[in-house]
Amino acid sequence: MTTPDELPPLVPLPRTYELTAGGTYPIGAASTLCAGPGTEGVARWLRATVGAATGLPLDPGPERGAIALRIDAELVPEAYRLTVRAGSGVRIEGGSAAGVFWGAQTLRQLLGAEAFRRAPVAGRPEWDVPEVLVEDAPRFGWRGMMLDVARHFMPKDGVLRYLDLMAAHKLNVFHFHLTDDQGWRVEIKRHPRLTEVGSWRSRTKYGHRASPLWEDKPHGGFYTQDDIREIVAYARERHIRIVPEIDIPGHSQAAIAAYPELGNRDVVDTAALDVWDTWGVSSHVLAPSEEVLRFYEGVFEELLGLFPEDVSPFVHIGGDECPKEQWKQSAFAQERMRELGLKDEDELQSWFIRHFDRWLTQRGRRLIGWDEILEGGLAEGAAVSSWRGYAGGIAAAQAGHDVVMCPEQQVYLDHRQDGGEDEPVPIGYVRTLEDVYRFEPVPPQLSADEAAHVLGTQANLWTEVMESPGRVDYQAFPRLSAFAEVAWSELGPSGARLFAGFERRMTAHYARLEALGVDFRPPGGPLPWQRRPGVLGRPIEGAPPNV
Repeated sequence: MTTPDELPPLVPLPRTYELTAGGTYPIGAASTLCAGPGTEGVARWLRATVGAATGLPLDPGPERGAIALRIDAELVPEAYRLTVRAGSGVRIEGGSAAGVFWGAQTLRQLLGAEAFRRAPVAGRPEWDVPEVLVEDAPRFGWRGMMLDVARHFMPKDGVLRYLDLMAAHKLNVFHFHLTDDQGWRVEIKRHPRLTEVGSWRSRTKYGHRASPLWEDKPHGGFYTQDDIREIVAYARERHIRIVPEIDIPGHSQAAIAAYPELGNRDVVDTAALDVWDTWGVSSHVLAPSEEVLRFYEGVFEELLGLFPEDVSPFVHIGGDECPKEQWKQSAFAQERMRELGLKDEDELQSWFIRHFDRWLTQRGRRLIGWDEILEGGLAEGAAVSSWRGYAGGIAAAQAGHDVVMCPEQQVYLDHRQDGGEDEPVPIGYVRTLEDVYRFEPVPPQLSADEAAHVLGTQANLWTEVMESPGRVDYQAFPRLSAFAEVAWSELGPSGARLFAGFERRMTAHYARLEALGVDFRPPGGPLPWQRRPGVLGRPIEGAPPNV
């Protein structure tokens, strides 16, 4: 058995890795690819991705002496077994097509960094793979990344690229934050003004909301329904689920700017609202009317048609940071609360959530929301994204609800990576690569039965101060690589994790990221073009609270 110091530079770390002999197996122009039933999609991916990088055709052929893909029902669904023997070739067996796909990702890493390019650069006739036995399975079924495309829009090709980056790290849940005060990003045909008006703002705050700087040009964009269908198909081929998010009842100024009747018109002149151009939490929230419910039922109806159940069993409704002042001032909202028998505005927010929990459940989907949906009573059957710390997730799990752990203090990757003055637009606590590597998703307060409600974990990328794909890359990597290992691998207690071994493996992984064109933060600090001198951030000093 290989010792930790002898492990190859695989990220995330597999459960077992054994060098079965001292030799290698060459993959060359004559090597074939044999796809067993159910693995045809993995074969397509190997030819299109690894084949393009190596220049090898990987034509179909018999199993012996080939790269052979097989489903083994005795393995758990996402588990895989990768066997390389000089006399018989490469064999990848998985408990499902997803398991075979994760095994193919490991094979790609064993081929070297050049296998991560889009075309061959070395003219190598053969690619040697060590003779190994790798047996592997994920710790969590939910290994997620959230991308906020509402604050700064990421065009479709950038989203597809991030799905590839997730797949390369064995991450399997893409939380797609599609709407917020600063923009509405998905085409809804029955409500065209959501994108005609709601997808564009006239200018954008540059830096933290206290910054005096503005980018004085329009910003926006949206995904057509065909764009969404393409993104869904791309994710499905890579065994990635998508959790689309439509934020209600707060974070809704872009929607209200497009359709003023959605807002609290007896309190403010909603017809005068624009899509918000700065950051923070807007006071403009949805009115608690039947008309608003019908409007958003129409939105979700189209959304469910775009995100089929096999890819999107969960739908995120936000439910976070909903200021209650307008409801307190609104005669209509107060009368509505009396009609519904609600004692306060927290229960009014819960009424929104419970309505869509029932609506989604009737259509075979599950609602998930940020941990504020606990306020006023948790909707039955709802799952919780615990972002304000561990506390919301602990309360939800103890009450028998499923939880995704994504505490802001640990895995919000918009937080700065270092305390140095060159760190671009420094936001929040310092969260180093090692800090993320030592993140533990399951709180010790949970019993074994309660811990079973922790579906997994997720790293979040909020893009207020990420004005370009390069800035997103910088904040995400290399920390997303460390997070992927936390989500996939059995690393043991936080303090006992072998960070030095991870750093050693990252030396080779940086070359893969470079081949993929990722503008990551180098270990020595930001490069000159990654800095943002003079742009105000919001750094928080000291260690983050463990709440």
